[in-house]
Order: sequence, then structure tokens, then C-alpha cells
Amino acid sequence: MINKILTLALAVFVATTSAPSFADGLAKPWQLGMQDAASPSALRIHEFHDMLLWIIISVAIFVLLLLIWVVLRYNSKANPEPAQFSHNVLIEVLWTAIPIIILIVIAIPSFKVLYYNDHVENPDMTLKITGYQWYWAYEYPDHEGISFSSYMLADNEIDEAKGQKRLLSTDNPVVLPIDTNIQLLITAGPQDVIHSWAVPSFGVKLDAVPGRLNETWVRIEKPGTYYGQCSELCGKDHAFMPIEIHAVTKEEFEQWLVTAKEEFAALDSGDSLIRMAAFAQ
Repeated sequence: MINKILTLALAVFVATTSAPSFADGLAKPWQLGMQDAASPSALRIHEFHDMLLWIIISVAIFVLLLLIWVVLRYNSKANPEPAQFSHNVLIEVLWTAIPIIILIVIAIPSFKVLYYNDHVENPDMTLKITGYQWYWAYEYPDHEGISFSSYMLADNEIDEAKGQKRLLSTDNPVVLPIDTNIQLLITAGPQDVIHSWAVPSFGVKLDAVPGRLNETWVRIEKPGTYYGQCSELCGKDHAFMPIEIHAVTKEEFEQWLVTAKEEFAALDSGDSLIRMAAFAQ
């Protein structure tokens, strides 16, 4: 019986800690664990998570064994005459020093990950992201200012033959090149609310605050379609402002730029307002 319990516990542990199988940055139903890392930032976050998991498990096991030992060793039957002392200098030093050491072990790699994910020197390109109620707007400042709004596709607009996903696919996906250091500038529209641009596969989750420009970066390592969502409660349609990113090769990105300059140059604010009204309905 004990062997079966240990086997089950080991299976659950492996399932929750091992890297799951994902198709293009999309989580599967009942999937355990985090999405596959598609960027160095996400990879470092996952490594830090795994290190913390081992520390937490070790502390939990130690405390459990200590409690069991105390219950068995110092109950009234096993120890009818309790000791009269109230202090133990060595133990008090240890239970103060050991947690401090553990915190230092956690803090150093934590600061490294935070610093690494903060920004990148001399990025290859920039993507500006603006959150609105309730959609995202994107601008490519390095590519003649290409800009467009990205709305979630309604249920009757989903084309499963094209691989579009309900509540995740958008009318204008973001297209980004792989193997490129991309600076992300994230903000929210004036007179708007706080949003949060989050793509789990990239290890990116940063607030979009009105009047403030937050910065991070990403380097996508493999082509595919990656999804994210607003992760800040921003109003009644908070759950309906997804993020869809198509990561392509640099050659394919250059080809997309040619068509994008023509397609999005034809859009004006009136088109955006029409689309916003249709989405609201």
C-alpha cells in the first residue's frame, strides 16, 4: 500500500514538474505545468521555478519529519517528565541563520532573472503595445510606423480550417521575426485603465499603465503561433482581449512587411471605430 502511494506521488510530481507538450504556445485541456519556453527569458524563469520547487519540497519534508519526531518523542507517554529549560542558544542561532541562508540562495538568482528580463541593450527592433478597453494596438516604429488594432474574433468569425482558436485568435495577429532581440514598449491609452500584456511562452507579463511606458524584451527561438491574454482585471470585457503572435523567419517577416505597409496604411481611425462598435455588440 505504501509503495502504491509513493508511486502515485512520484507520478504526480513528475507530471507537474516536467516540461509538457504544447502545440505553438497553446495550453492543452487538463495540462499540468507551464507552457514550453519559446524564449531565453521564459527558460530562465522556468529554471528559477524548478529551483524554488526543490527548496520548497525540502523545507516541507523537513518540517513534516520534525513534527513527527516531536510528536513521537515528546508526547506525555514517551516523555512523562518534561525538561525545565526554556532556551537553547545553538538551536535559536540555527533557526535564524538557516532561513537567512535560504533567502540569500533564492534572492541572488531572482535578481539575475529580473535584471536579465528587464531590457536588452541595442535591440534589433521595437514593438510598441498599447492596451485599450478592450483590445490591443501595435506599432512598429522601426518599420515606417506600421500600426494596427487587434481585436478578438467573434465565435461566428472563427475559421477552424485556418487553425483559429475561440477566445484566442484575433483579426490582426502580431507578426514577429525569430532570432531577433525585440524591445517591447508597453503602455495603455490615455484616459484608459491598467491592462497587462502577458504571453506565457515568452515569459513576458508586464502592466500597461496610462501615461507610463514600461519596457521589457523578447527573443523568440522557434517559429509558431503563440497566445496570451490580458492579465489585469480591466473591465467587463477583460476576458476578451487576447494576444496572438505569429513568429516567422526573418525572410518571411520581410515579406510580411511589404504587404503590411499597404494593408495597414489604408486603415484610418474610422475603420477602427467601426470595428470597435461591432466588437461591442
